[in-house]
Amino acid sequence: MRTANPPDRKAARAMVLPLALAQFIASYAATNMNVAIGDIARDLGTTVAGLQTTITLFTLTMASLMIPGSKLTDIWGRKRCFVLGLVVYEVGAIMATLAPGLGTMIVGYSLLQGVGSALMIPPIYILVTVAFTDVKTRARYFGVVSGAAGLGAAAGPLIGGFVTSLLSWRASFLLQVLVVGWVIILARRLTEPERDRAPSRFDAIGAVLSALGLFFVVLGVLQSRTFGWITSREDFTVGDTVVIPKGGISPVWLYVGLGAVTLAGFFWHIHRSERAGKEPLLSSRLFRNRTANLGLGTQMVQWLSIQGTFFVTSVYLQEVRGYNAIQTGLMLTPATIGILISSARAERFAQRRSQRWLVIVGFAVTVVGMALQLILSGSSSVLAAIPGLLLIGIGVGAMLTSSVNIVQSSFPDRDQSDISGLSRSVSNLGSSLGTALAGSILVAAATPGRHPYAAAVTALMVIALIGLVLAILIPRTSRTRVQA
Repeated sequence: MRTANPPDRKAARAMVLPLALAQFIASYAATNMNVAIGDIARDLGTTVAGLQTTITLFTLTMASLMIPGSKLTDIWGRKRCFVLGLVVYEVGAIMATLAPGLGTMIVGYSLLQGVGSALMIPPIYILVTVAFTDVKTRARYFGVVSGAAGLGAAAGPLIGGFVTSLLSWRASFLLQVLVVGWVIILARRLTEPERDRAPSRFDAIGAVLSALGLFFVVLGVLQSRTFGWITSREDFTVGDTVVIPKGGISPVWLYVGLGAVTLAGFFWHIHRSERAGKEPLLSSRLFRNRTANLGLGTQMVQWLSIQGTFFVTSVYLQEVRGYNAIQTGLMLTPATIGILISSARAERFAQRRSQRWLVIVGFAVTVVGMALQLILSGSSSVLAAIPGLLLIGIGVGAMLTSSVNIVQSSFPDRDQSDISGLSRSVSNLGSSLGTALAGSILVAAATPGRHPYAAAVTALMVIALIGLVLAILIPRTSRTRVQA
């Protein structure tokens, strides 16, 4: 296999800058609308429920198309797919900025920005992996990109709140238009190593099965905020027909069951295609790598923890403390600072410790931060939340980079497109689980005599402990990159 010479520091920064900006804006788009739902609903003459559906559709589109999108990078080329994703995203952002009604908003934000994200995010991590063969150098730039992802998710409510309050919600989408336009210009300088094999064929059946399977699973998880996990909190209807009455089994499991059956069909299709000598959407060998599987597990738990923490803290500050959108965003700033600090030091950490060790320590610090949140939640001081959120940010920032490095470095260049899409899909599933789980616990525990915030934080802390166990189980030999 031919590999490109590693770029020097100046060229590397020029290459990573558009990738990091693109990752930031995609993460920002997933969280900034939450603080502007009321303003958008009034301006477009729709309901809050309509806007929540729009946000849900964005998440569903991005999550369900991430694996097919990553495969297209292997067919069309990584740079071309990245730029195409940016262009589709840009068109969607322009439509959302000018949207006269909910229909245009759904097409622009939910569909086009979702499709654009699914096309541009996988190449970001592939290009970093193939451009930097040294694990320490790669850790540095994974730190930049992963830090941008965490920063975008954490700063979305704060930036969105400020822009919406000072200007309008349309200005928030216009900001995305300007940044993505700048990234498209910067992306012209991107280079990628020449590949020594013919492009793969596109497995249309596998793409449909994987997309539908993930769609139903994520949709089911998101429905838990409305119907609950065990018994349905309200009637589940299709049209005018009550399919599941209130008190019956939650329709969450109907959706998740459909998703599981469809994904089982996807894995059967993979097995059948490989036996026939064809190349499926994903190779079965991706699921036989113990190091990568455990790394994917830690990625899911990381995003579940950070998104769940942001969601439950935001609800607590607004519903209990009475904070507005800007105040809530400011209170989440310690977590953002923590992510920035630990992501910026990713290279130095990687020089001294293994990626596995960093994930273990990251989870341990995150658990301590959650425990502090739980202990200090009863304090009347507005500063009580700062220590816990700062530690959570530091812990998550440290392990975001390391987990991505462990997963991507477990496979040779020929598998980077496939594993990148799988990795991003798992991360998106974790994000969806985080907000859905935290939201459903808050609703379930919101009765007299119970403490919903404490219950949600406790659940997130238990899940973070599960992530710590997964990190400990990662083989110690996961330090170096597998060569093709």
